[in-house]
Amino acid sequence: MKDTWIEIIKFSVPAILVMIAAYIVMKNFMDNQLNNTKINLKLANQKLITPIRLQAYERLVLFLERITPENLLVRVYQPGMTVQQFHNELLKNIRTEYEHNMSQQVYVSDDAWEAVKNAKESVLRLINTVASSEKGKVNVQDFSKLALEAYNSVETNPTETAIEFLKAEIRQQIF
Repeated sequence: MKDTWIEIIKFSVPAILVMIAAYIVMKNFMDNQLNNTKINLKLANQKLITPIRLQAYERLVLFLERITPENLLVRVYQPGMTVQQFHNELLKNIRTEYEHNMSQQVYVSDDAWEAVKNAKESVLRLINTVASSEKGKVNVQDFSKLALEAYNSVETNPTETAIEFLKAEIRQQIF
C-alpha cells in the first residue's frame, strides 16, 4: 500500500505542477491580451476625441476674441442706439456667446474652463463699471472709448490671459 501512495504521488505532484504552470501562463497571456485591448481602445478613442478637443479649444479662443471689447464694441454697435441700449446689447451678446459655447467645457480642463469664465466675468464687470460710472453723461462713442481705455489700462488683460492659458494647455497635451 505504501508503494501505491508513492506511485500516486509520483504522478500527481508533476501533474499538479504542470497545471499550476499552465494556469499562470494562461493568466499572464489573458492579462496581456486585456491590457493590449485596453491600450488599443484608448488609442482609438484618442483619435476620435483629439479633433473634437482641438475644436473645443478653437471655439473657446474664438469666443474670447469675440468678447474682447475692441471686437465686441464694433460688432454690437448700431447707429441710433442709446448708451443704455448699447450697454444691454453688449451684456446680452456676451451672455449669448457664452451660453452657445458652454458645452465646450466637457472637452477642456477645469482650469481652462475657469480661465474662460473669469475672462467673461472680467469683461462683464468692466462694461458694467463703465456704464454705472458714466450713466447719462456720455454718448455711445464716448462710452466705447471709455470701455476700451478701461480694458487697455488693466495690468493683465483677461481675454488675452485666458487665450494664452488655452494655447499653453493644448500645446502641452498635443506635443
